[in-house]
Amino acid sequence: MLVHVFRGPGRVFGVTADKAGANLPERFAPWTYLKSAELDRERAMPGIDSRECCDDLAEYGFHITDAHVRITDQLT
Repeated sequence: MLVHVFRGPGRVFGVTADKAGANLPERFAPWTYLKSAELDRERAMPGIDSRECCDDLAEYGFHITDAHVRITDQLT
């Protein structure tokens, strides 16, 4: 799956399938685009737990971390 990685304030990062990042939480705006990458549940992605990310994308439509700690479930 092609995903897009964005940076928020501090060490907050967001991952989404939305190239514009329009579905990322406003709470951490402005979001700055960093890169696009192929995400695979079974393949590591630096700084991102691929399994947690895939689960969050399926459930919430985005994956958010703060200092590499998942906080997605705290935002809903």
